[in-house]
Amino acid sequence: MSAVDDWLAGNEAELIDVRRDLRAHPELGHAEYRTTALITDRLRAAGLLPSLLPRGTGVICDVGNGAPRVALRADIDALPLPDLSGAPYASTVDGVCHACGHDVHTAVVLGAALALATMNLPDAVRVVFQPAEESTPGGALDVVAAGALEGVQRMFALHCDPHLEVGSIGLRVGPITAASDKVEVRLSGPGGHTARPQLTVDLVYALGRVITDVPGMLSRVVDPRASLSLVWGAVNAGVAPNTIPQTGVLRGTIRVLDRDSWGDAEKLVRELVDQVVAPTGASAEIEYVRGVPPVVNDAGCTEILRRGVVQALGPDAVADTPQSMGGEDFAWYLDTVPGALVRLGVRRPESTPFDLHQGTFDIDENALAIGVAYTVALARTALTTQPLTAE
Repeated sequence: MSAVDDWLAGNEAELIDVRRDLRAHPELGHAEYRTTALITDRLRAAGLLPSLLPRGTGVICDVGNGAPRVALRADIDALPLPDLSGAPYASTVDGVCHACGHDVHTAVVLGAALALATMNLPDAVRVVFQPAEESTPGGALDVVAAGALEGVQRMFALHCDPHLEVGSIGLRVGPITAASDKVEVRLSGPGGHTARPQLTVDLVYALGRVITDVPGMLSRVVDPRASLSLVWGAVNAGVAPNTIPQTGVLRGTIRVLDRDSWGDAEKLVRELVDQVVAPTGASAEIEYVRGVPPVVNDAGCTEILRRGVVQALGPDAVADTPQSMGGEDFAWYLDTVPGALVRLGVRRPESTPFDLHQGTFDIDENALAIGVAYTVALARTALTTQPLTAE
């Protein structure tokens, strides 16, 4: 690890500057033009040959000699949320923020690529800076369609974990995230006066039935071990207190841990919404958008992760991590090649953790150097490891 230690000694401050620059200039999915330019400029300055993805944002670059055998992925897009951190490097873009830590992911993988470029590698490592992870069904599908995994034998990614203290790396064999879909239910009726609900369709009542009854009914028709969950995130109907509206809309997410149950989720939701709405007299239109399947960490690749953590940080850095109900489009890559996702601890010691997808989210920036050191060790371990199973 002396080579990466030497690289970090001369470049950690710049690594922090890159992360802060990304945090200050976030971009939404498939609009990450400035971010893409920053990445390509840094890679070219190191003598590497990055290429853009077909839609104009996102970067692929091979580091080392020969064919790429191992891929490292970072997601580069931000969320449509205001930055509430109050940090001097807070977002300068109104309503857009790196509240999921993609600025950290990008800085870590970029730093690892630049450090690896100074080393003699037996084969190449392919770094993938992917756009639109926060979109549905995710920019990973575009990367796969562009042929970015050709020749790749294993693929790895990391994700910030604000509940893990900095210096810890969370590992898990098997499912580590959930499947995630989006659903919109639009109800309509003739509208009317709240004094005479019996003469029309009480649309708000119908919406309330859908809000409460459909999630409850799902829990009774799906194996509870699948942990299928429907949670509404938005509801809109009406403007006046004495008027029954003509339309109302619900929007929410479906999350499920079991891939087979994910395959049945759309059919079940549609059937249950229709059953609940029918007695109310309202008409229902349902838009169901399939999202991403669960990320299922390969056992052999997770063992490579563990070895990389131990090599870079020591055995005490290895932490168990539970399966999350969050969705992650890294799952699409694992339909093509084996791989694994790791959790990077970013919580400041003895601090109250922030949560992801909050405008207040921020990190202990010591996590950046730890992430680079671990990622370099992971890449080198993966390049020199034959197919294996976990011990």
